Amino acid sequence: MRLLLDSHVALWWLADDDQLGTACRAQLESADEAFFSAVTPWELGIKRALGRLDYPDGLGAALAAAGFVALPISVGHGELAPSLPAHHRDPFDRMLVAQAQLESLALVTADRTIRPYDIELIDARL
Repeated sequence: MRLLLDSHVALWWLADDDQLGTACRAQLESADEAFFSAVTPWELGIKRALGRLDYPDGLGAALAAAGFVALPISVGHGELAPSLPAHHRDPFDRMLVAQAQLESLALVTADRTIRPYDIELIDARL
């Protein structure tokens, strides 16, 4: 199975947060490949700059050290994201959906508003 982490899941993994369910942890550990998007440090960096979130520097390096693979944003991702149905208004999450669709990845998330999109989801809380 090939997985893509939502931004909050990346933080939960690094913090060993109990919000990340045991079944989800097992799926992440046994995945053929598990990716984090270039969206993740961008989105979380904005939230940190606004004082809404705190995490240590070097997020991308920490995720890579944990075995996750960086997924760049391609032109194809950029073209698909704005054409998706408006089920979700968050541009970062729409990009994750576009990446999951184009790269055939299951998105690991606790965000229920992503459910209407045509992608495979892994519930991060289970």
